[in-house]
Amino acid sequence: MARVQHHDHILIYCTAGGGTLTVEGETTAVSSGDIIYLPHGSTHQYQANSVDPWSLYWLHFDGHLAEAFGEHINLPLHRFAIGLQARVVRVFDGVVALRHSSHNIAEFIQGGHQVQALLSYIALLVQQRQPYAVNCFDTEHIRAMMQEHIHAKLDLDMLANEARLSKFHFSKKFKQATGESPIKFFINMKMQRACYLLDSTARPIKHIAAGLGYQDAYYFSRLFKKTIGVSPEGYRQAKQ
Repeated sequence: MARVQHHDHILIYCTAGGGTLTVEGETTAVSSGDIIYLPHGSTHQYQANSVDPWSLYWLHFDGHLAEAFGEHINLPLHRFAIGLQARVVRVFDGVVALRHSSHNIAEFIQGGHQVQALLSYIALLVQQRQPYAVNCFDTEHIRAMMQEHIHAKLDLDMLANEARLSKFHFSKKFKQATGESPIKFFINMKMQRACYLLDSTARPIKHIAAGLGYQDAYYFSRLFKKTIGVSPEGYRQAKQ
């Protein structure tokens, strides 16, 4: 494949074999476990190895947040080794399944959220594997714990105990790894889930709040507005 320029963003994940990637005249080898990000407008070409050809997932995406997500990934030289990640494969498979299963708007909204989650997760993997990354604890394990408790409550003591660190050192290392405090990260995760539910369901806001561990719907609405910038009601109306 060779493109002088293109109008969307491209994400490629190599899961087996190998090949080469050339961007703006510079060529690099690609092997299993490598992720490639090609921003819109970049001149590039790529091809499979003739002896051990690659197996690829690829995704074209665009939108008013696409460039910001590309910058967030911060991929060195357009290619980076993240290893074979079952979670990345699952999301690619899920997006493909949605694409072929339905033309329902809710399905496409879910697919959009899955792509956002995929890009965010890849950015985290890239950051964790940088030489300067601080990984004295398993950040992904903490994120998985937050996801498991997204319908309930977590406090700093519980998270620090899980990481076997003091609250001070846990908070410091988590922020170095993610750019946010643990509690703010957890709240943002809950609010992202709330956005998905507001987009894809007609559930009353008080039910969405309760499902995310907030029995006080007014407190949930204030927290949602502080995080997202608009009230849950305003967010839902804007999407209609």
